[in-house]
Amino acid sequence: MRFRLFVVLCGFLIVGAVGWVLWVNRQIQHYAQLDEARPADAIAIFGAAEYDGRPSPVFRARLDHGLALYQQGIAPLVITLGGGADEDSHSEGGVGHDYLLAHGIPESQIIAETESSNTKESAERLALIARANHLQRIVVVSDGTHLFRIHALCGEEGLDVYTSPRPAGKAISRWEEIERLWHEVASYTAWRLHMH
Repeated sequence: MRFRLFVVLCGFLIVGAVGWVLWVNRQIQHYAQLDEARPADAIAIFGAAEYDGRPSPVFRARLDHGLALYQQGIAPLVITLGGGADEDSHSEGGVGHDYLLAHGIPESQIIAETESSNTKESAERLALIARANHLQRIVVVSDGTHLFRIHALCGEEGLDVYTSPRPAGKAISRWEEIERLWHEVASYTAWRLHMH
């Protein structure tokens, strides 16, 4: 009898876990396809790798998308987010700032956040910047698969954000796509579990 109960409980746990993964995956896919860009107070570009002061191809694609939104008049201010490794003299936010400056955005229209070391910290620091500068609505830019988690983290910080995925670059392999999705499912799940 006890073994039977154990099997039933295991069955419920497995079904629940599979259901959760499918739901999170569906949310990730939804936000990856959704472009909510609209007039706002600022555009926030989440950081990615930089190489000795130059943005990686992924980061450059995010910066170019943020730059295009700025040029369309979506918002008068751009915020670049992301710190650097301890041994690195550059930060993602700083590299993003310099890239946008070199592409015609005035210094006064860029804020560089250079301390955060992960997406959660970037959302927290974005909230501090928003409060300090009285920013109500923010368009957030990143890779499509990243945006569901960003939206949730920013919402937890009390931010009113609209997501805008960068255009897809060169096609990635099915395996890389699965790897990205699993990373986001695991990261979102870990954050939700940590909250409770």
